[in-house]
Amino acid sequence: MQNLFTAMLSFSLFALISGILLAIATRFFKVEGDPIVEKIDALLPQTQCGQCGFPGCKPYATAVAEERAEVNHCIPGGERTMLAIADLMGVEPKEIEEGPTAPMVAFIREDECIGCTLCIKSCPVDAIVGAPKQYHTIIAKDCTGCTLCLEPCPVDCIDMLIKPELLEHWAWPLPGSNRAELGHERKEQHHA
Repeated sequence: MQNLFTAMLSFSLFALISGILLAIATRFFKVEGDPIVEKIDALLPQTQCGQCGFPGCKPYATAVAEERAEVNHCIPGGERTMLAIADLMGVEPKEIEEGPTAPMVAFIREDECIGCTLCIKSCPVDAIVGAPKQYHTIIAKDCTGCTLCLEPCPVDCIDMLIKPELLEHWAWPLPGSNRAELGHERKEQHHA
């Protein structure tokens, strides 16, 4: 019994000393991230869609901070995000790579879905639900419209639809912005 008590006491003392040394080491060897990368990453929409050519928002923010990428590659963030990043970086704003488009949402034609789960694996925001060999469906409020689910679908049963602009999410667009131009075009088409 004495040996058991001695072993437990020595392991407890070792754990305590190791904990204290690790706490001290974290203070002295603390690695801080680049604050400009963190600020740029906070401006991005965090969809992790890859439309910018990087595997996610954080790698894109790092590339912009290191001036390896332009400020206009974030398609989901749009003009407002590009202007905010350009202002933060102190560079001249540039045109967004793609023209103004209406927000899109994926839609799975369930009667054609074979339940392969390839679309689920490719969705960066987990907006697709379903099980293997069962129908899948999109959670529209979570879908960012990144189109990453289209390519892996072997039966081509996913469509991209224009996301309806709900009244509770609507706001006046900034004059002269891409969104204002898109709204004007929609109005002209409606009255035509």
